[in-house]
Amino acid sequence: QVQLVEFGGGLVQPGGSLRLSCVASGIISNINVMGWYRQAPGKERELVASISGSSTNYADSVKGRFAISRDNAKNTVYLQMISLKPEDTAVYYCNAKAVVTRAGIVPEAWGQGTLVTVSS
Repeated sequence: QVQLVEFGGGLVQPGGSLRLSCVASGIISNINVMGWYRQAPGKERELVASISGSSTNYADSVKGRFAISRDNAKNTVYLQMISLKPEDTAVYYCNAKAVVTRAGIVPEAWGQGTLVTVSS
């Protein structure tokens, strides 16, 4: 019913920038919350940033460096990352909560993940 596909991961040097995108597809009329999570090797998945309406939320570790935004008309969420650090290396997952579709409300959906590697 709902599919999330991420774009934009890759290898970047410390101090560099990357922009991740996530497109939600399906017969969607509204998505309550969209966000980004990440999971580093050997660690649990953690929330990076989320956006609901005009309200945003960030993990302390990325405040001032990452910015989340969304285009509701395109069912797309973005994560602009600057001043990247090696500890930002992880698989980044797109997440959507309370997705209103023609068939009903999908409580939660996940993308397949995109790898971000910060290394010199």
